[in-house]
Amino acid sequence: MRLRAVPSTLCAIALAGTMIAGCGGSSGNGVEAKSADQIAAAARSAAESAHSVTVSGVARSSGVSLTLDLQIDEQQKAAKGTIAEEGFVVQLIRIGESLYIKGDSSLYRHFGAGEAAKLLEGKWVKLPVTGSQLASIGSLTELPSLLESALGEHNKLSKGSTSTVNGQEAIAVKSASGGTLYVALTGKPYPVQFSRTGSEGGKVTFKNWNGPVSVSAPANAVDVSKLP
Repeated sequence: MRLRAVPSTLCAIALAGTMIAGCGGSSGNGVEAKSADQIAAAARSAAESAHSVTVSGVARSSGVSLTLDLQIDEQQKAAKGTIAEEGFVVQLIRIGESLYIKGDSSLYRHFGAGEAAKLLEGKWVKLPVTGSQLASIGSLTELPSLLESALGEHNKLSKGSTSTVNGQEAIAVKSASGGTLYVALTGKPYPVQFSRTGSEGGKVTFKNWNGPVSVSAPANAVDVSKLP
């Protein structure tokens, strides 16, 4: 099986690589008075110091939309949630170096499972995070990888106005390429949301920074390493 679209749409999660270089925030935390570049640096530092986050929203790349709702705990090397692309929905759980995914037969058929698709329908499938055809999806569960996609590239930044985003007071940092990142104005200057308009746009929300993530292995998962 090959989840062929994951690598390209992972870049889209960034809503970033081409969209925004950083984040920041706040009258309460002092970053509102900083320059756009300083806010970006403060926000990236705050995000990189966190061990967990919930990421949700929609990103688009090359006409393909990726919808995600993931809880990620880098400290535990754990994650859980769903991703959806081109009408297919994948439930996923990560525990250490093992990745568990579940979908219907059309999902597995679409990504090359052939005759095995019916056998796998509705079942959890266990595979390594790295080294297998579907393991590219594992990169979606790694916080450093996600942050690098979202915050890694810098282009010309400017400060926008303050507003309330998802109940959080935030300041906007805008990139020359058209993205807007909202950064918390109270507490640590964590990223709150990234948005971009247009055919390559979308909106991704970051919340529950350093919140608890409870994950357990699903029962009766099919271990692909033991399939003939």
